[in-house]
Amino acid sequence: MDSSRLILVFVISFVLLILSQKFLFKPDNTQAPAKPEAQQTQPAATTPATPAPGAQVATATAGGPAKTAQAPAVPLTQATAESETVVENDLYKITFSNKGGLVKSWILKKYKDENGKPLELVHQQAASEWGYPLSLWTWDQGLRDKLNSALYVTSESQTGAGSQPGVIQVAKSPATINFDYSDGNVTVHKSFTFDHSYVVKVETSVTQNGGYVTALPAWPAGFGDLTVPATYAGQRIDYSTGDSLKRLSTDKKGKDISGGRVMPGPFEWGGAVDQYFGAIFLPDQPKQAVLAQLRNAIKIPKDPKKPDGDKMDETVLGAAVGYLNAPVSERLFVGPKAMDVLGAIHANGLSGQANAGSDLKGTVDFGIFAFIGRPLFAWLKWTQQHWISNWGWAIIFITVVINLALLPLRITSMKSALKMQKLAPQMKAIQEKYKKFKLNDPRRQEQNAEIGALYKQHGVNPAGGCLPLLIQMPFLFAFYTMLSSAIELRQASWLWLNDLAGPDRYFLIPILIVISMMMLQRMTPQAGISAEQQRMMNLMMPLMIGFMSWSVASGLGLYWVTSQLVGIAQQSVMNRTELGKEIRAIALKRAAKQKK
Repeated sequence: MDSSRLILVFVISFVLLILSQKFLFKPDNTQAPAKPEAQQTQPAATTPATPAPGAQVATATAGGPAKTAQAPAVPLTQATAESETVVENDLYKITFSNKGGLVKSWILKKYKDENGKPLELVHQQAASEWGYPLSLWTWDQGLRDKLNSALYVTSESQTGAGSQPGVIQVAKSPATINFDYSDGNVTVHKSFTFDHSYVVKVETSVTQNGGYVTALPAWPAGFGDLTVPATYAGQRIDYSTGDSLKRLSTDKKGKDISGGRVMPGPFEWGGAVDQYFGAIFLPDQPKQAVLAQLRNAIKIPKDPKKPDGDKMDETVLGAAVGYLNAPVSERLFVGPKAMDVLGAIHANGLSGQANAGSDLKGTVDFGIFAFIGRPLFAWLKWTQQHWISNWGWAIIFITVVINLALLPLRITSMKSALKMQKLAPQMKAIQEKYKKFKLNDPRRQEQNAEIGALYKQHGVNPAGGCLPLLIQMPFLFAFYTMLSSAIELRQASWLWLNDLAGPDRYFLIPILIVISMMMLQRMTPQAGISAEQQRMMNLMMPLMIGFMSWSVASGLGLYWVTSQLVGIAQQSVMNRTELGKEIRAIALKRAAKQKK
């Protein structure tokens, strides 16, 4: 009976491991009520549109004083040719185009793609179809196309030595790039300010016929690290209202995220994220902010190595954040979801102060076992930074410490197993006594009462053999979510493993899991089952676990293999103790009886 329960616990636990991404670690999909608005309603033109300060006029018309107060003449502000401007610091290299006043390339210098090149964070295919970063989103598709394809006049403040035309090197002080456009009816001003962090100051305004219109700065279409079909599942739209954190995913086929849906605030921050990177807007006025959900479909190759091969449908997510019918002033974080980076960025920019507002750590989802995962990761990172520089060896060290700490549970499990095996003949006699009664017969309750009295008399906890294993499960799940969420482990190597956050490309880790589990199964006394059942368990369980671990993060596999090896060492020692010898003697005695 105890062995059967143990098998059941193993099966249930590791089925949960495989399904955890969909069920256990499912994001909070509670959404804010949508603002039903199919078309932008223009306010009365009460404020005359004027060119933004510092705008350069490339084409102009002879203009006199306005004939009416309703619509004064506005000088045309348009560039005559397309040009690019590069903004660069130690963290990124951003290429702006004056066609749309938007970003064509956003390269993160400290992160690499699968080819070892600096990571391009713009999803070029999706952006070419659905919009580039820092484009403007409006309800009116025609106006949207106009705003994002017009030729803007560029003005810039360059700082630092060595600057060259078209290149802004962010040095000791912030640098700003401005884009201005006007056709006499629609007037646009966009301003972006950069410093030495991953945060960009964004200020935009759009007027039409003299009145402000809703035009939200956007990150429209996913991220450049979405290179294989499996990576698209990690996309979400996350936001914080100040009182709560929400995570919206595509799990419910559009019920959580619908392209063009606008949610009213307040929003301390909100934006699009994937497994490792994010584009998060932090509006200056959270109470007036709105967030537009952006969701679009693209076709990608089933096999990235065969770009012209069979295609499959995937979804890219984005977000636009700003204010209704008003100029927009906000900050935009674009970068890695690293805990130290995210923890330094607060809703109101006052890092370290009591009224700083929520930080961006909530974009890293440690799942339902976050209360274990977060301190576990902090411990792992401290170990890697101050003691063991390699992440793989740091995982092994922490795994050994955890297993040593759980050693008393292993001893408790063995003691419980021994007591259960000693009581097995008496339990069998009770079961034989009542087996003539049907399961729904009230007298079956007497059987349970007798077994309970037997347990109480001998001080046996029937769950004692399974409880230690169940206590270890949260650590396994916490490791699972931590290793799949922490960007610090992305492309971290250990021996033959080139990415601890991805599967073992040589499949040695799953093979080692199978072998080590077989060894541990054979060494662990299993006195309550027949030799045939024991052989089946020793073979089928490791194969099942090996199959389940075939594609898990190799860092998690490393944790599991190390746990198994520590378990083998512990079991080897315990088998030599009086307790271990007693259990093995019972097992041998019963095996001999079964042969007869």
